[in-house]
Amino acid sequence: MKTPFIYGIAAEKMYFTDREKETKRLLLNFENGLNTIIVSPRRWGKTSLVNKVAELMKENQQIRIVRMDIFSVRTQEDFYRMFATEIIRQTATRTEEWLENTKRFLSSLVPVVTMSTDPMNPVSFSLKSVMPDYGEEVLTLPERIAKEKEIHLIICIDEFQQIGELSNSITFQKKLRSVWQHQHSVSYCLYGSKRHLLMNMFGKRSYPFYKFGDMLFLERIPLEYWYEYIQSRFEQNGKHIDTRFVDDIYTYVDGNSSYVQQLSWLVWARTENEVNEGIMAEAKQDLLLQSHSLFMEQINSLSSYQLRFIRAIMSGKTIEIYRKEIIEEFELGSSANIATIKKALQKKELIEIEGKNIYFSDPIFIHWLRQYNISLI
Repeated sequence: MKTPFIYGIAAEKMYFTDREKETKRLLLNFENGLNTIIVSPRRWGKTSLVNKVAELMKENQQIRIVRMDIFSVRTQEDFYRMFATEIIRQTATRTEEWLENTKRFLSSLVPVVTMSTDPMNPVSFSLKSVMPDYGEEVLTLPERIAKEKEIHLIICIDEFQQIGELSNSITFQKKLRSVWQHQHSVSYCLYGSKRHLLMNMFGKRSYPFYKFGDMLFLERIPLEYWYEYIQSRFEQNGKHIDTRFVDDIYTYVDGNSSYVQQLSWLVWARTENEVNEGIMAEAKQDLLLQSHSLFMEQINSLSSYQLRFIRAIMSGKTIEIYRKEIIEEFELGSSANIATIKKALQKKELIEIEGKNIYFSDPIFIHWLRQYNISLI
């Protein structure tokens, strides 16, 4: 029996819900060769959305989608190697073609083909080394392959904010854009899990990728879509969950898609016939316990000022955080110090900032602080 809820991985097929408007828009962008930047908080379904559209387009022989995750990239060489490897690998259908295309399009690079005992992946392909000197050759690779095959390539790059963490990042971004913006047979879909970094890269005039493509902002999946999704999965297994408990799940995790799935699973696993208050309480406690070690580690790494700033957020003082009386009440030092604190907590992925509003990146964090009565200086 398939699990009725999934989390921690991309939601696909029967686990994908709503995103009708975003799916239609991204599909239109892909079909018309428009670059797209997807922006949202963590675990709101960016990867699931891209995978959904890729699935819808798999019968289109004129368009080929290449997907890669560059989270592990730490240097420009890492990026070039992964970029070239995945494009060669995902635009060919057999080992011989991988080697032929490498020789034809990347004659200066050395391919590595490894045999495996894994029946699902008997052969792996990679490039041994790609030095920055070969950068232009690598970056023009998708355009050259697309023209030769008379197709349109869509390059989807997850965790694209890693580019902003590389040494000489701005220079590197300029190089990427200077090549990519002149490609007519290739378009790009760029997204990642660090919203504030992506907003800097694509939303600020001083950055090379400003106005690079259509900015698609994901919003919370509305509660109305979760009623049918959650209740139908309970009913399929002879269980029942009242709408008020679906409301409770959604509200508790602030509509975070991944957490909705996770908490629904924890409730479902405890339910024999019908959900009740006790089951809900146990499931929430379990959810907090699963995050306990991670949150403790994060808290222990914070300075006194950062801890007091978090206490101010918990008190709902986000909009007036710069007021003199608030600074004094929470002993935050000065307005300049607050700016430094905000920047540090954003980098640690503990907070998100939208205009004057400040909120925790992880909606479970505030519940954990209150549940365990964590002492904040």
